[in-house]
Amino acid sequence: MPTSETQSTEVPSPAVPRDVAHDSRGTSPNPTLTLAAFAAVYFVWGSTFLAVRIGDESFPPLLVAGIRHLTFGLIFCPVLLWRAKTKPTWVEWRTATITGFLLLTVGNGGVCLAEERVPSGIAALLVATVSLWMVLIDWLRPNGNRPGPRVIVGLILGFAGLAMLVGPWELGGSGRIDPIGVAILGVGSFAWACGSIYSKHGQMPNSPLLGASMQGLTGGIILWLLGGLTGEVRAFHPTAVSTHSWIAVTYLVCFGSMIGFSSYMYLLKHSTATRVATYAFVNPVVALFLGWLFLHETISLRTILAGAVILVAVLLVITAPHRGAPKGAPGSRGKVIEATEDPAF
Repeated sequence: MPTSETQSTEVPSPAVPRDVAHDSRGTSPNPTLTLAAFAAVYFVWGSTFLAVRIGDESFPPLLVAGIRHLTFGLIFCPVLLWRAKTKPTWVEWRTATITGFLLLTVGNGGVCLAEERVPSGIAALLVATVSLWMVLIDWLRPNGNRPGPRVIVGLILGFAGLAMLVGPWELGGSGRIDPIGVAILGVGSFAWACGSIYSKHGQMPNSPLLGASMQGLTGGIILWLLGGLTGEVRAFHPTAVSTHSWIAVTYLVCFGSMIGFSSYMYLLKHSTATRVATYAFVNPVVALFLGWLFLHETISLRTILAGAVILVAVLLVITAPHRGAPKGAPGSRGKVIEATEDPAF
């Protein structure tokens, strides 16, 4: 959502169909569990943008994310550690801390900050640019993969869509989106892409739920520390929080973290990056609809135009054909990769 350590990208062998995913042990994932995980990432995560907006109404924004992730980590991490046959290693804790910071502190914390300035549906739309950041990161890293023409077109379109959101004041008969909110979401999306890549290759426990709870614990602690430094903790008064905001944050803990985030971590390990990235199409639609239905957020012509451009850009990027030589083949260095595809992500 990198600037993080990444392993070198390898081109998958042509003998292995790239639409078949295997877990880290080389076995096929459970189809029912995979479908359930996709449903959670699609619809539960889409609804969390509404919950964040409602939580921001009477919670300090960093504490919306801090309470969500630290509560999840404190509840599940001790239980799962006690039940685990093999305890997490120092390397696994290091990966959890780095990804917890990138995904939860910067990524999700950024969303909570930005939703004080931008509507929930717009926030979901901007978070969809994660796929674009992934391509740029893999291109710019040492010995990275140069994207092909189709992906480059997608990148140009994606950032043109962002420019439309903060462009001329009266485009489409509506005011532009707050540029500071857009910038915060851009940084958060970049950090989320970094954390996703690092998590894909970093060593984590075999249990996705244990890994997610470790990330929640570390990321949540950092969020609370930042809340203390910015004065949010000192200014927080639980009695001043509305019932709606308490319900929203509880929903974020139980559904957004326990179900949604755990499902995402499971899919990163057990499915292809192209398939996982499809959540970027569904989340904005769900968030825009729920924001319009419950918060009366306006869906303007500007939003429709920019949203269409951004989603077309993401579609171009994640469905682009994968071209490259097998690992070790002559000319494999400097290869052209046209998708955010396994094993790179």
